[in-house]
Amino acid sequence: MTEQIKNHSLLIKQKALELGFAECGISEARPLEEERDYLQRWLSENMNGNMGYMANNFEKRLDPAKLEEGAKSVISVLINYYPSHGQNDPSAPVISKYAYGRDYHFVVKEKLNDLLIYIQSEISPCSGRAFTDSAPVMERSLAKAAGLGWIGKHSLLINKYFGSYVFIGELIIDLPLNYDIPFTSDHCGTCTLCIDACPTQAIVADRVVDARKCIAYHTIENKEEVPEPFRSKLEGRIFGCDICQDVCPWNRVITPNKSTDFEPIKGLLEMNKTDWTELEPDTYRQRFRKTAFERAGYKRIMRNIGYLNK
Repeated sequence: MTEQIKNHSLLIKQKALELGFAECGISEARPLEEERDYLQRWLSENMNGNMGYMANNFEKRLDPAKLEEGAKSVISVLINYYPSHGQNDPSAPVISKYAYGRDYHFVVKEKLNDLLIYIQSEISPCSGRAFTDSAPVMERSLAKAAGLGWIGKHSLLINKYFGSYVFIGELIIDLPLNYDIPFTSDHCGTCTLCIDACPTQAIVADRVVDARKCIAYHTIENKEEVPEPFRSKLEGRIFGCDICQDVCPWNRVITPNKSTDFEPIKGLLEMNKTDWTELEPDTYRQRFRKTAFERAGYKRIMRNIGYLNK
């Protein structure tokens, strides 16, 4: 490894932090063969529920080099999104913390594209493409390969400093870089708090989540009616679920992200139960434009609220 490549890698990591990323690691763009059996088994047992797209582009999911021609490196980044405060009304329908502010797809991609422009203009001409939960990318595995953390028993990436309340993004480029040591240790130990706390028992095995039982899946992704047995177990949730993360010891002491990028939508945290139940379509579209709520849509949110009132 030349000193120039090492220096390039260091400059990229420094720039990533300047742009607002919490952590940055680099791995080689190579097939994730160790994930093949897990993904195959998860899909064969239909644990993806109605998310048919998860079965598409199987080989691309396992090989980042298939997503960008000539790719040599994967720059993985994390952004801590833990909020400084939560919803004001304890009786209001509960929404996942990641949805408090602007849609993270926009935030992370914009920063990654800024990083790519920096690399191209200040380091070396190259081609690259930014990703964040929007393509067939096994981003948790790539982040682990870049040394950014381990996969917790709830199947989410856990970082030693920022816990699991992190957005993950990748920049796949055709530039050789200095690769970090993959994270191989497991710091969950014998703890099973996340598994025990899940009201629908969606964590069916260590690091295996069955989407068909998951509250986040049913309140966001599931276009059909939520199965009767799960409706009484939503525990007030209408968009996403943080239960398995809230109980995780690694999330007990996290410095909130105070960046303007993640400021809560105006008035969102102040909404009470009545505000939600009487929410009109036009108000919903205006308030939640360019937020994660657009994925679920008005009808699905009101469907979820309806379950809470029965």
